[in-house]
Amino acid sequence: MNTLPESIMLHAKGLQEGGVLSPKEFLHLGSRAAVDQAFSRLVKAGKLLRVARGIYAVPISGRFGTRAPSPEKVIKAMAEQSGEIVVAHGASAANALGLTQQVPIREVYLTSGRTRKLMLGRSEILVKHAPRWMLALGSGPAGAAVRALAWMGPTHVGESLMSLHSTLPSIEWRALAASRGALPSWMAQAIGKEASRD
Repeated sequence: MNTLPESIMLHAKGLQEGGVLSPKEFLHLGSRAAVDQAFSRLVKAGKLLRVARGIYAVPISGRFGTRAPSPEKVIKAMAEQSGEIVVAHGASAANALGLTQQVPIREVYLTSGRTRKLMLGRSEILVKHAPRWMLALGSGPAGAAVRALAWMGPTHVGESLMSLHSTLPSIEWRALAASRGALPSWMAQAIGKEASRD
Protein backbone atom coordinates (compact mmCIF):
# COMPACT_ATOMS: atom_id res chain seq x y z
CA MET A 1 0.00 0.00 0.00
CA ASN A 2 1.36 3.41 -1.01
CA THR A 3 1.84 6.19 1.52
CA LEU A 4 -0.11 9.42 0.97
CA PRO A 5 2.88 11.30 -0.58
CA GLU A 6 3.59 8.28 -2.83
CA SER A 7 -0.03 8.20 -4.02
CA ILE A 8 0.09 11.94 -4.76
CA MET A 9 3.35 11.60 -6.70
CA LEU A 10 2.09 8.53 -8.58
CA HIS A 11 -0.88 10.61 -9.80
CA ALA A 12 1.37 13.65 -10.47
CA LYS A 13 3.78 11.62 -12.64
CA GLY A 14 0.86 10.62 -14.89
CA LEU A 15 0.10 14.25 -15.73
CA GLN A 16 1.37 16.00 -18.84
CA GLU A 17 3.53 19.12 -18.49
CA GLY A 18 1.52 21.86 -16.81
CA GLY A 19 -1.04 19.46 -15.34
CA VAL A 20 -2.31 20.66 -11.97
CA LEU A 21 -3.16 18.88 -8.72
CA SER A 22 -5.44 19.93 -5.92
CA PRO A 23 -5.45 18.51 -2.36
CA LYS A 24 -9.24 18.07 -2.75
CA GLU A 25 -8.57 15.25 -5.24
CA PHE A 26 -6.91 13.18 -2.48
CA LEU A 27 -9.34 13.56 0.42
CA HIS A 28 -10.44 9.94 -0.06
CA LEU A 29 -6.93 8.90 1.07
CA GLY A 30 -6.79 10.79 4.36
CA SER A 31 -7.98 13.74 6.42
CA ARG A 32 -7.67 17.28 5.06
CA ALA A 33 -4.83 17.98 7.52
CA ALA A 34 -2.92 14.84 6.46
CA VAL A 35 -3.36 15.63 2.74
CA ASP A 36 -2.28 19.28 3.23
CA GLN A 37 0.75 18.13 5.20
CA ALA A 38 1.72 15.63 2.48
CA PHE A 39 1.51 18.40 -0.17
CA SER A 40 3.53 20.74 2.04
CA ARG A 41 6.29 18.12 2.46
CA LEU A 42 6.38 17.41 -1.28
CA VAL A 43 6.80 21.15 -1.97
CA LYS A 44 9.64 21.39 0.59
CA ALA A 45 11.30 18.36 -1.03
CA GLY A 46 11.11 20.10 -4.44
CA LYS A 47 8.85 17.39 -5.90
CA LEU A 48 5.88 19.76 -6.36
CA LEU A 49 5.48 23.50 -6.96
CA ARG A 50 2.79 25.47 -5.16
CA VAL A 51 1.31 27.54 -8.00
CA ALA A 52 -1.50 29.17 -6.00
CA ARG A 53 -3.64 28.36 -2.99
CA GLY A 54 -4.83 24.77 -3.45
CA ILE A 55 -3.11 24.39 -6.85
CA TYR A 56 0.12 22.47 -7.39
CA ALA A 57 2.18 21.45 -10.44
CA VAL A 58 5.08 19.10 -11.07
CA PRO A 59 8.44 20.71 -11.92
CA ILE A 60 9.93 19.56 -15.23
CA SER A 61 13.29 17.77 -15.06
CA GLY A 62 15.66 18.19 -17.96
CA ARG A 63 19.35 18.05 -18.82
CA PHE A 64 19.92 21.40 -17.13
CA GLY A 65 18.09 20.65 -13.88
CA THR A 66 14.48 21.34 -13.05
CA ARG A 67 12.25 24.18 -14.22
CA ALA A 68 8.68 25.27 -13.76
CA PRO A 69 6.19 24.02 -16.37
CA SER A 70 5.22 26.47 -19.12
CA PRO A 71 2.64 29.06 -17.95
CA GLU A 72 0.39 28.42 -20.98
CA LYS A 73 0.14 24.72 -20.12
CA VAL A 74 -0.58 25.38 -16.43
CA ILE A 75 -3.24 27.98 -17.34
CA LYS A 76 -4.87 25.55 -19.80
CA ALA A 77 -4.93 22.73 -17.19
CA MET A 78 -6.37 25.08 -14.54
CA ALA A 79 -9.09 26.23 -16.92
CA GLU A 80 -10.01 22.62 -17.73
CA GLN A 81 -10.10 21.70 -14.04
CA SER A 82 -12.16 24.70 -12.91
CA GLY A 83 -14.39 25.08 -15.99
CA GLU A 84 -13.38 28.75 -16.28
CA ILE A 85 -12.62 30.54 -19.52
CA VAL A 86 -8.99 31.70 -19.43
CA VAL A 87 -7.49 33.60 -22.37
CA ALA A 88 -4.48 35.78 -23.22
CA HIS A 89 -4.61 39.45 -22.18
CA GLY A 90 -5.33 42.14 -24.77
CA ALA A 91 -1.68 43.24 -24.92
CA SER A 92 -0.56 39.71 -25.85
CA ALA A 93 -3.44 39.39 -28.31
CA ALA A 94 -2.54 42.72 -29.97
CA ASN A 95 1.07 41.57 -30.32
CA ALA A 96 0.07 38.15 -31.71
CA LEU A 97 -2.29 39.78 -34.24
CA GLY A 98 0.43 42.18 -35.41
CA LEU A 99 -1.31 45.33 -34.10
CA THR A 100 1.65 46.31 -31.91
CA GLN A 101 5.34 45.51 -31.65
CA GLN A 102 5.19 45.90 -27.88
CA VAL A 103 5.84 42.68 -26.00
CA PRO A 104 4.14 42.61 -22.59
CA ILE A 105 6.67 42.50 -19.74
CA ARG A 106 4.37 40.69 -17.36
CA GLU A 107 2.30 37.63 -18.17
CA VAL A 108 -1.37 38.40 -17.68
CA TYR A 109 -4.36 36.25 -18.54
CA LEU A 110 -8.06 37.08 -18.38
CA THR A 111 -10.59 34.77 -16.74
CA SER A 112 -14.27 34.33 -16.12
CA GLY A 113 -13.27 33.29 -12.57
CA ARG A 114 -11.74 35.28 -9.75
CA THR A 115 -8.52 37.31 -9.94
CA ARG A 116 -5.45 35.55 -8.54
CA LYS A 117 -1.67 35.43 -8.78
CA LEU A 118 0.20 32.28 -9.77
CA MET A 119 3.83 31.57 -8.97
CA LEU A 120 5.79 29.42 -11.40
CA GLY A 121 9.37 29.30 -10.25
CA ARG A 122 10.42 32.95 -10.16
CA SER A 123 7.69 34.11 -12.55
CA GLU A 124 4.53 35.71 -11.25
CA ILE A 125 1.51 35.41 -13.52
CA LEU A 126 -1.63 37.44 -13.01
CA VAL A 127 -4.97 35.81 -13.85
CA LYS A 128 -7.42 38.70 -13.86
CA HIS A 129 -11.22 38.62 -13.83
CA ALA A 130 -12.61 40.10 -17.05
CA PRO A 131 -16.09 41.27 -18.07
CA ARG A 132 -18.17 38.72 -19.99
CA TRP A 133 -17.99 40.61 -23.32
CA MET A 134 -14.19 40.25 -23.38
CA LEU A 135 -14.49 36.46 -23.17
CA ALA A 136 -17.64 35.94 -25.27
CA LEU A 137 -15.82 34.87 -28.45
CA GLY A 138 -13.43 32.51 -26.62
CA SER A 139 -9.77 31.98 -27.36
CA GLY A 140 -9.92 31.97 -31.18
CA PRO A 141 -8.81 34.84 -33.46
CA ALA A 142 -12.14 36.74 -33.19
CA GLY A 143 -11.97 36.63 -29.37
CA ALA A 144 -8.32 37.71 -29.46
CA ALA A 145 -9.34 40.59 -31.74
CA VAL A 146 -11.93 41.82 -29.19
CA ARG A 147 -9.34 41.80 -26.39
CA ALA A 148 -6.71 43.42 -28.61
CA LEU A 149 -9.14 46.22 -29.58
CA ALA A 150 -10.07 46.76 -25.92
CA TRP A 151 -6.38 47.09 -25.06
CA MET A 152 -5.62 49.37 -28.05
CA GLY A 153 -8.51 51.63 -27.04
CA PRO A 154 -10.87 54.01 -28.92
CA THR A 155 -8.01 56.17 -30.28
CA HIS A 156 -6.49 53.34 -32.35
CA VAL A 157 -9.62 51.31 -33.08
CA GLY A 158 -10.03 52.46 -36.71
CA GLU A 159 -6.51 51.57 -37.92
CA SER A 160 -6.54 48.36 -35.85
CA LEU A 161 -9.80 47.23 -37.46
CA MET A 162 -8.49 47.96 -40.98
CA SER A 163 -5.56 45.69 -40.23
CA LEU A 164 -7.74 42.97 -38.66
CA HIS A 165 -10.18 43.10 -41.60
CA SER A 166 -7.38 42.13 -43.97
CA THR A 167 -5.59 39.61 -41.71
CA LEU A 168 -8.39 37.70 -39.92
CA PRO A 169 -9.83 34.66 -41.73
CA SER A 170 -13.23 35.69 -43.14
CA ILE A 171 -15.15 33.36 -40.80
CA GLU A 172 -13.44 35.03 -37.80
CA TRP A 173 -14.08 38.51 -39.20
CA ARG A 174 -17.78 37.64 -39.58
CA ALA A 175 -17.88 36.29 -36.00
CA LEU A 176 -16.35 39.56 -34.77
CA ALA A 177 -18.83 41.66 -36.79
CA ALA A 178 -21.75 39.53 -35.57
CA SER A 179 -20.82 40.03 -31.90
CA ARG A 180 -21.21 43.83 -32.01
CA GLY A 181 -24.34 43.79 -29.82
CA ALA A 182 -22.38 42.45 -26.85
CA LEU A 183 -19.46 44.90 -27.14
CA PRO A 184 -18.94 48.43 -25.76
CA SER A 185 -20.58 51.02 -28.03
CA TRP A 186 -17.31 52.66 -29.22
CA MET A 187 -16.03 49.26 -30.38
CA ALA A 188 -19.37 48.14 -31.87
CA GLN A 189 -19.64 51.38 -33.84
CA ALA A 190 -16.10 51.09 -35.22
CA ILE A 191 -16.61 47.42 -36.19
CA GLY A 192 -19.90 48.31 -37.91
CA LYS A 193 -18.17 51.06 -39.88
CA GLU A 194 -15.37 48.75 -40.98
CA ALA A 195 -17.79 45.88 -41.77
CA SER A 196 -19.82 48.17 -44.05
CA ARG A 197 -16.82 48.24 -46.44
CA ASP A 198 -17.44 44.58 -47.32
